[in-house]
Amino acid sequence: MHHAGRSPRSRQPAYAQYFCGYLGYDDSKLFFDPSLMVYFRKRLTPEILGEINEMILGTVQKETPHEDDDDRGNGGNRGTMIVDATCAPSNIRYPQDASLLNEARENAEKLLDELYDPADGKKPRTYRAQAHRDYLQFSRSRKKTAKKIRKAVGKQLRYLARNLATIDRKIALGRTLSQRKNHRLATVRTLYEQQKYMYDNRCHTVPDRIVSVSQPFLRPIVRGKAGKPVEFGAKLDISVVDVWTRLERFSFDAYNEAGNLAAMAERFREREGHYPSRILADKIYRNRENLRFCKERGIRLSGPALGRPKKDEVRNKTQDFLDECERVEVERRFSLAKRKCGLGLIMTKLRQTIAHSVAMSILVLNLRKIQCALLRLLAFLVLWLVPQKKQPLFS
Repeated sequence: MHHAGRSPRSRQPAYAQYFCGYLGYDDSKLFFDPSLMVYFRKRLTPEILGEINEMILGTVQKETPHEDDDDRGNGGNRGTMIVDATCAPSNIRYPQDASLLNEARENAEKLLDELYDPADGKKPRTYRAQAHRDYLQFSRSRKKTAKKIRKAVGKQLRYLARNLATIDRKIALGRTLSQRKNHRLATVRTLYEQQKYMYDNRCHTVPDRIVSVSQPFLRPIVRGKAGKPVEFGAKLDISVVDVWTRLERFSFDAYNEAGNLAAMAERFREREGHYPSRILADKIYRNRENLRFCKERGIRLSGPALGRPKKDEVRNKTQDFLDECERVEVERRFSLAKRKCGLGLIMTKLRQTIAHSVAMSILVLNLRKIQCALLRLLAFLVLWLVPQKKQPLFS
């Protein structure tokens, strides 16, 4: 199978044919594209991965008894569901207004080069060299005061506005761009409008703010964590039942996770045939709607009651402590998914591939638990079957 005269890239079809069981290399066979695995990944949509995850969990949960069968609630409710939300940050540069505008300006200059025709005569002036020097002077300065930042942002806004006006004149003459470049042009326009609005109104917030030119669908997710108060990526909800994890919701937009509790409880009932006897959740889930929903269905939602404590109220502090200890399991799932399953930093770039990466991380999280169980069983069998030699008491 070794071809001395072939480059490493041209030998990829040979390796793929050998992997598929062909007896020898054959040029008449179907050519294997280097991006073949990308096509397979696109075919494995998050919905398909979710169905695979349900098949695995359905098989495992039938063979293993529930850990909390004795924890029965009202109306035949049984089981415990732990819910929480997190952010899967994407691998992007930290968004700063000046750097975003500089990147948008460079993209606009490339689009203008694409639209330019030498038959039109002199090339439109863009001042790209001066704009690049202005940005370098700002980015290399050690102390970036508010006055310097505003001045740099204003300069980049004016350069970008000039380029967009020139692009509009070229398009008015009948010039066209490809679909991908038209999408990039729309992103640059939206970014300019958002930055111009914040510059004119001296504010730092705008609805659906773009934080990446190449990935305009990403949004800032405010988490309030120490060290990372804001993350840039997708937000997701998971539920943990009998230490098995399910992806409940996935979105690129920031949302209030408390609004998904009722839907997660209803999906639990569809799977198990009954509601859970208790739901362990964070403080944010304890709003009036969720408390009313759980009370009507005999579900105990962990945590104290809303409002000021009553004078004659006696809280079961032992039960509250046990609920909080068991709720930590969902944090453990997040930690393992981000450290070992790729959820800590999403490297893919497209909407579909990011959604695939998140769904695959949850699937791998459950497969790791099955793998650990099999390894423990194998170690037990080895210790049981292999005779142990008795060590002398004194040597």
